[in-house]
Amino acid sequence: MTTSTASEPSATAPLVDLQALVVAVRRRRRLWSTMALLGFLLGAAVAVLMPPPPTAVTKVLVAHQADQPNDPGTLIRTDAALLQTTRIAGQALRSLGSPDAPEDFMQDYAGLGLTNNLLQITVTADSDAKAVARAKALADAFVADHVKRIQEAADAEAKTLLDQRDRMQTELAQVNKTIGDGTAQSGPKASANMETLFARRAELTSRITDFGQRAAEARIGTPQLIAGTQIVDAPRAVRHSLPKTAATNAAVGLVLGLVLGLAVAAVGAVVADRPVLRRDIAAHLGASVLSELPRRSPVLWHRRRIRAARERLTATLARTVRGSAEPVSLLELGCARSASLIALDLAGALAPEEPVAIVDALPGSHLAGRRPKPGDPTVVRGEGAAAHQGRRVGVGSVAPGAAWTDLPHLGTRTVLVVRAGHGSAAWLHTVARQLADLGIAVIGVVLIDPDPRDRTDGTLWDGRPTAPRGRGERPDRQNETDGPPTERPSWARVPDIDQKAR
Repeated sequence: MTTSTASEPSATAPLVDLQALVVAVRRRRRLWSTMALLGFLLGAAVAVLMPPPPTAVTKVLVAHQADQPNDPGTLIRTDAALLQTTRIAGQALRSLGSPDAPEDFMQDYAGLGLTNNLLQITVTADSDAKAVARAKALADAFVADHVKRIQEAADAEAKTLLDQRDRMQTELAQVNKTIGDGTAQSGPKASANMETLFARRAELTSRITDFGQRAAEARIGTPQLIAGTQIVDAPRAVRHSLPKTAATNAAVGLVLGLVLGLAVAAVGAVVADRPVLRRDIAAHLGASVLSELPRRSPVLWHRRRIRAARERLTATLARTVRGSAEPVSLLELGCARSASLIALDLAGALAPEEPVAIVDALPGSHLAGRRPKPGDPTVVRGEGAAAHQGRRVGVGSVAPGAAWTDLPHLGTRTVLVVRAGHGSAAWLHTVARQLADLGIAVIGVVLIDPDPRDRTDGTLWDGRPTAPRGRGERPDRQNETDGPPTERPSWARVPDIDQKAR
């Protein structure tokens, strides 16, 4: 039983690799940090450049005839909606003597029901004094309108009851007249009619008394409602603290910018599909990671660590070049400068043994445009490479737009210098497939700018030397020096904890 990381990388791959997603988002910290900082600055700028207008607030206690303990707030919401009417706005403007239109004034105030009987009125204006005056006029207009509606409702109810009483009194007068006219009659039939009339008179008298009492009660309840509707909190200007407002807006902008930045970074990482973990890059390229070089750092101890890593990599590559009968090249993907520095270090390590020339096929002037120092190896381009006698170290590129047919002239064995998170998974597959078709064996991968918290294993044990191809595709040929992949005993493998043994 053997472990193959490159044979079927997508067979057990989840839909979204959370570990890779977290690493990709963390690597794009410049994006979400910039957006968070931008949100912070915008929030503070809004508080400074767009301060809130002068505002006044007042509270009104509103008494309702149909108040119930279990009222869900329907009555106070109705009062808040009535506040936003042209009738109340017009009454407030007339009391102020303002020529403004009620429709425009309605845009400058709002009502909010705090409880079932407490209404808060907020008004904005050009100044604090004007805002306070408008709030008082608006509260007075609302109270007057509410009292008027209560009185009108009570008067309408009392009038209805009194009208009903008057009709019954008219009917009672007719009954009394009939009784008076029938007293002279005698006989059983007359006696029965008189009993009916007396019963009707008693009923009418009782109902007339009842309607009179109800009309009086309707009027008695109105003063209580009128007295209960009043301004309980006098209009006052709201004081705004610029530092507090700026701090609040800045904090809100910081959070919104951070969330938006993280969302954009996460979506971008999923859509771009750029591998950042060692195991993913090794699996897509079909080659093990030989070494890692972090980015440049201004911290002193980080510089020492980078220098030590470069020295170890140079020694490893020098041993590989000395033991290879075929020319070895360095092919970069997203890190031309790092590849040129590695080539210079490698040529410098091989120079004491024999003449070494660096064949520069990099785009730009990373090698040819630099100022040579005493003892630096020779850098040649194009035609000059054939005239050089001695060992050659080719340096090229496999970035999009590279000339694939020129790569075999740099070396039939290569070390890929890849920047983590630069190339997409599809392009890494393309690189591995093109190199296999050209007969260029990939010795390994040098990972530039890896994630410092990456603990995955970038070693392929018994995998093929190329990235996975489509169904039915096979490499045209395999480098003779590589030989067929050999199986290792299961006890000799150290598989990655995040990979499954097949």
